[in-house]
Amino acid sequence: MEKKRFSDDPLKPNVSHDSLPGQTAPPKTLTQKLENPLKGIPHDKLIADATAFAHEYGLSEDADDIAKGALVAQDPKRLEFLPQLSEEDKDAFRMESTRKFHQTRELWLLVACCSIGAVVQGMDETVINGAQLFYPRDLNINPDVDVWLFGLTNSAPYLGCAVLGCWLTSPLNRFFGRRGTIMITAFLSFATCIWSAVTNSWQHLFVSRLVLGLGIGPKSATVPVFAAETAPANIRGALVMMWQFWTAFGIMLGFVADLAFYRVPNTSTINGLNWRLMLGSAGVPALLVMAVLPFIPESPRYLMGKGKQHYPKALRALKRLRPHPLQAARDIYYIHVCMQEEMRLIAGKSAWFRFVELFTIPRNRRATIASTIVMFGQQFCGYKTTDIHRWINIIAYYSANVFARAGFGELNALLASWGFGMVNFLFAIPGFFTIDKYGRRSLLLVGYPSMCIMLVIVSLGFLAPFDKQIIPVAIGIYLFTVQYSYTSGPVPFTYSAEVFPLSHRNLGMSLATATLWFFNFILAITFPALEKAFTTSGAFGWYAAWNAALFCLAFFFVPETKSLTLEELDQVFSTPTHTHVAYQIRQVPYFINRHILRRKVQKEQLYVFDDDHVKSEDSSSV
Repeated sequence: MEKKRFSDDPLKPNVSHDSLPGQTAPPKTLTQKLENPLKGIPHDKLIADATAFAHEYGLSEDADDIAKGALVAQDPKRLEFLPQLSEEDKDAFRMESTRKFHQTRELWLLVACCSIGAVVQGMDETVINGAQLFYPRDLNINPDVDVWLFGLTNSAPYLGCAVLGCWLTSPLNRFFGRRGTIMITAFLSFATCIWSAVTNSWQHLFVSRLVLGLGIGPKSATVPVFAAETAPANIRGALVMMWQFWTAFGIMLGFVADLAFYRVPNTSTINGLNWRLMLGSAGVPALLVMAVLPFIPESPRYLMGKGKQHYPKALRALKRLRPHPLQAARDIYYIHVCMQEEMRLIAGKSAWFRFVELFTIPRNRRATIASTIVMFGQQFCGYKTTDIHRWINIIAYYSANVFARAGFGELNALLASWGFGMVNFLFAIPGFFTIDKYGRRSLLLVGYPSMCIMLVIVSLGFLAPFDKQIIPVAIGIYLFTVQYSYTSGPVPFTYSAEVFPLSHRNLGMSLATATLWFFNFILAITFPALEKAFTTSGAFGWYAAWNAALFCLAFFFVPETKSLTLEELDQVFSTPTHTHVAYQIRQVPYFINRHILRRKVQKEQLYVFDDDHVKSEDSSSV
């Protein structure tokens, strides 16, 4: 079949009419070459180009490996048919699929560092949960009267994140790199936790927590991108998801700290020693992050973006992060050619112009919309955490108060909240194994309806007689946490870290995290007033309704990204929105016929990535 000629204009989506029978024509990408910049190049020329690249960029000693890697990068599925590769060479690449988690010590150390960074986020999020039972009395705040002041003090870090912190991500990454940014923000987290522990007025506490947001924001945007840029594509989702997993652990540790310091008495010179120790304890994991960072390599993509002279260092970093030198050689060349194409598109464009392009270029706009939906959903699904994933946006931040209103005493409320944190941590484990197997979108489409049902149970529980409320409220909250922990909790940061093209990734992730922290701030500051106006039952009903709405938004506007390389995602988000929406609508009868009526029907494919390999959106049928 003759293919239609594509436009050379990189800002005009190219549309092909070459599709399989019965399929929607696969739209070409905004940056069509990024579908695979090496596609169609004759092997002889590709080897010559890769060898020339190695000599030009100071990688002459690895020229042979880079040439072999270029052949594999051009078409990984034809690995077995490449005569230029020995059996030993082929085994090095086969290992990626047969032993996915056989990775280097440095990669696991990097994952550990990112994970501890997530623990910092989790503790920053939840130590205030126990502290809020005590600090209002010492700082002259009446939570039942000064509801907006109480909410503002609790939510101050998220205001700092949304207004300024997240927008520092791009300049910090540009001047200090991924590792430097994480180091700076970890120090800020440590310093402000100590600062908040020595405050003597609500104004002082508010300012210290506001500055804490300057550490939380850039760190929450940088760590997932750092993990996404360094992890192999086939386990990228699982490794990036470690951020959520250990954030959940940090949330649990925050409750442990609340319980550990609950009965600490005042001294002759210190009032509120218990809540001060709670707030200060969140700074300890930040010290561990700063201790580990010097022993892990910088992001190879970041190093390559700094110029030709940094390529040898980037290759050394990749060799530390990949089990075999051939994998590192392949990745450095493929990253290079993709970066060349992307840099060509942004040549001469300012950061502001590129930010505007997040909305004006269709491919970027679709990624922005999808990322915004999942980030907004992490907050308005009802789970108060944001650090990057957690506290039931409501339940977590105010879980001690929620449980207290359901009949628990203060200490029992904290114990129940600790149980909530433990459940959140334990059920993040299934997310680690399912996010790459079933996909990001699938988990969301399962999570939103189930969380809706659980919040309805909580809402109805608060309508029961007071002495009967504990059982339905606790059951609803814990089951909600189970669903959240492997769906709306881990998905947003993993999803947002991978959907933007390299040319707009820092700005896109800044926007995504600013969105998350802004709505975290909205939730934290409004929930006391919302609960007072709607009653506790009505407040949880409100967020149950949001889960129903989020299911619809995810169904229509959030494409799947599972198992795609960071570069292949360009084509996914170049598919017109109306094409994607129409396709999802057509999948409803397919789902009914295939999974309910058990009929043998052929599944329509949405994406065609190359001439002989078809990928479908695995979760498109709900």
